[in-house]
Amino acid sequence: MLAAIAASLWCITTVLALLAGTSGLASTLSWMEPARPYLLGLTVAVLGFAWYQKLKPQKAAIDCDCEEDGKTPFMQTKSFLGIVTVFAALMMAFPYYSTIFYPDNGKQVIMVSQADVQAVTFDISGMTCTSCEEHVKHAVNELPGIVGTTASFEDGKAEVKFDKSKTSTENIKAAIDGTGYKVTDFKTANNQ
Repeated sequence: MLAAIAASLWCITTVLALLAGTSGLASTLSWMEPARPYLLGLTVAVLGFAWYQKLKPQKAAIDCDCEEDGKTPFMQTKSFLGIVTVFAALMMAFPYYSTIFYPDNGKQVIMVSQADVQAVTFDISGMTCTSCEEHVKHAVNELPGIVGTTASFEDGKAEVKFDKSKTSTENIKAAIDGTGYKVTDFKTANNQ
């Protein structure tokens, strides 16, 4: 169970940081992400061995005059191992469904002068999963004048369209940096 939790801990921390309102802590465990395949492998190996031990044919019991009540402790049952297996599977898959924990703070833009809309692409270091993308989008969408935000952890980029009369590139950069991820560069383009 510990290996399964550790395999997704960097992603779990991102969601917990947002829910706790301490978004600056979001990327503190992102250094663990490269170890994820090894932790997943360890989890599968340990669970596979545990199931093998539980399901292999038992040797004939030796009759003895030992005092036993004949009741197996719950932690040694197939039911408990099944619960642990389901929990481990949920923890290992957490990065794939973590976005459901983020509140929807998308903007509905009623009227924006097209001349005031500016598009900026930010290069961001530290994003490792879809939860990181959602964290960045959530932080940026909290700012006034945001028209649209997309983020990609695979590309390490976020594209933001905003009303330059209501916010600035520096405000957006500060919001992204406030999540714990770092803006390394940005490119401004006029919206066409």
